[in-house]
Amino acid sequence: MATAFILVLVVVGSLLFHLLSPWYSTPIASNWQSMDNLTSLTFVITGTVFTLVVLFIAYCIFRFRHQEGRRAAYEPENSKLEGWLTVITALGVAALLIPGLFVWHQFVTVPADATEVEVVGQQWRFMYRLPGQDGKLGEAETRFVTADNPFGLNPADATGKDDVVIDSEDLHLPLGKPVKFLLRSIDVTHNFFVPEFRAKMDFLPGIVTHMWLTPTRTGTFDVLCAELCGTGHSSMRSTVVVDTPADYEKWLKTQKTFAQSAAPVRTLAQAQ
Repeated sequence: MATAFILVLVVVGSLLFHLLSPWYSTPIASNWQSMDNLTSLTFVITGTVFTLVVLFIAYCIFRFRHQEGRRAAYEPENSKLEGWLTVITALGVAALLIPGLFVWHQFVTVPADATEVEVVGQQWRFMYRLPGQDGKLGEAETRFVTADNPFGLNPADATGKDDVVIDSEDLHLPLGKPVKFLLRSIDVTHNFFVPEFRAKMDFLPGIVTHMWLTPTRTGTFDVLCAELCGTGHSSMRSTVVVDTPADYEKWLKTQKTFAQSAAPVRTLAQAQ
């Protein structure tokens, strides 16, 4: 009796914790409402199964508890029951997977008018690069990475001269415009995650991964590394600011290009 009662309390407590939890998702700030809808659907399906299974166990413990003179019925197989369980399980798994495939298709289908922004992960910081006036990002390779050129831009590539480079500062994005993030690591595996954007993706050494989103409200949001990347993992943070288009253009005009940031280094090298 006590065991059955405890199981019922576990179900009630779990449901109340979920419905009344103050640690639920932060307010969304991107176009990925479908991510929240998918999470809610997952909670409904798995929560329903959890509730029914635990309550059924509690019922069985109470209904078929030991009593003097009662003998257990031995039934090792039940084809009809097994068939129903297989069908119900398959429907539950399909209900979880099929909506996710539609969301994944949206996630990997980048709009043609999306602006490319490169994010470089390095123990333990985020760096950003935006295309300049030509609208193109210059060539970058790991072999070009130095203390003076942490992005690894090819100095001989004219396309990269006007690229806007942001090292250890805030990244600004324009409101309502799709952005494609190109993610590149120059050491170990990292992860780019802004909780309010709902989208996240790993940085993999030697591979350029990508994700996209459209900011839907202005504000300042934390950028977190969601992949254990070493002893300084917890301090690998940054900030992304979503501006109105006018404020974004003002901010963009104050940023340095690769050519401007590299000029003092070249002058010093020539002096030596």
